[in-house]
Amino acid sequence: MPDHRTPPLPSINQAELADATADLREANLEFARRHPGDPPGRQPVHTVYGGAQLFGADAAAKIAGVARRAMEEYVATPAALGEMLDVAGHRSLDAVHARVREKLAREAVEDFRVDFEDGYGNRPDDEEDHHAVVVGEELARGIADGTLPPFIGIRVKTLTEELRLRSMRTLDVVLTTLVTQAGALPDNFVVTIPKVTMVEQVDYVVAVLRQLERTLGLPKRALRFEVMVETPQIIIDHEGRSLLPRLVEVSDGRLTGAHFGTYDYTASLNITAAHQRMAHPANDFAKHVMQVTLAGTGVWLSDGSTAVLPVPVHRTTPGSALTTQQQAENRAAMRDAWRMHFGDVLHSLEGGFYQGWDLHPAQLVTRYAALYFFFLDGIEAAGARLKNFVEKAAQATLVGNVFDDAATGQGLLNFFLRGINSGAVTEAEALRMTGLTEEDFRGRSFVRIMNARTGMAADTAR
Repeated sequence: MPDHRTPPLPSINQAELADATADLREANLEFARRHPGDPPGRQPVHTVYGGAQLFGADAAAKIAGVARRAMEEYVATPAALGEMLDVAGHRSLDAVHARVREKLAREAVEDFRVDFEDGYGNRPDDEEDHHAVVVGEELARGIADGTLPPFIGIRVKTLTEELRLRSMRTLDVVLTTLVTQAGALPDNFVVTIPKVTMVEQVDYVVAVLRQLERTLGLPKRALRFEVMVETPQIIIDHEGRSLLPRLVEVSDGRLTGAHFGTYDYTASLNITAAHQRMAHPANDFAKHVMQVTLAGTGVWLSDGSTAVLPVPVHRTTPGSALTTQQQAENRAAMRDAWRMHFGDVLHSLEGGFYQGWDLHPAQLVTRYAALYFFFLDGIEAAGARLKNFVEKAAQATLVGNVFDDAATGQGLLNFFLRGINSGAVTEAEALRMTGLTEEDFRGRSFVRIMNARTGMAADTAR
């Protein structure tokens, strides 16, 4: 039994510290309010963008079909996938191939954004009004038919003086049509606001969303939004501060995500088109600022897109077939585009961005391949490390030693939480590898796990 010695009388007079204690308590509570941590729900691993003029209730199914056909034509076997992505012989290749195939069959599209901005362009008002009505109707039909992806929303135009009224009219027409016909919003519906440059734009969006909720009879804060981070001014404003924390403050709790716009951002820095790529150092700097300023706020981060699309150079026509040379050129085009996208997704994951944009159905193949390679590569070792951390920490606490490596344990726990979220790892696999429980994973906190283990161990010792 440990020798519990009587401590000396305290030297700190808490009564004399009342004012300082009150100040610290207020500051602690304010810090907790500003940094509630990650939301408990699932974060989609991607957002697929498509022009509003093409949207239909069956969009997700059509995209899935194109993705599956691309996989069957070019990477039907694990060996073909390994050659195409330059990972031949990788020990996880068979598992990754099987999981990508299963994912494309079960739920190829996690998040879809109906685009009224860059993917739609500037059109006459009556034409955009028409498409806004159709989008509202198709969203309502998708709710009724159960064909919408788990996450969905629309991207409107930017809120400059030239486009503000058009942007909000489109939002109004879509939502009024949708709610009138369906009586509710789709699950996880979000509005994307592009090219945000000032706090007042978010103030304005919040005012519009509040009014729409009242007019359409929607619950308070039913309408949520995400911002596009694609201008230098949102990263560092004219006063030398990042705008992002202030956007969270004025968002009325409605800001769900911050999505990086690769090409608008690099263009605004005068980076030439030939060098506008996902992994450009300028982009990494901006994304580091996003991570630092939004850490712990509950705002999801998303990386941008790869603009080089996996599209065959040659297409067949009725009554004709491709030559051997044309088939080889198609494979080369698919290989180059897929390798670029695969590398970009891995770069995002390594940098802590677990969501990104996909612009073409065939990119879903490499989106999920990159995710699954990232999480399956070394997962057994990570599971053993986490299991060892948990066991050693509990033992150390019992003998009175201090365990001060909770950050490492939390990092390993986050790896599994993200792996489960992405579908790369099943919950059953995570439980087996780590020795943790479902409740442990739901709590999302390594410190909480350690406290529970320490308490149980202490009870057993008594």
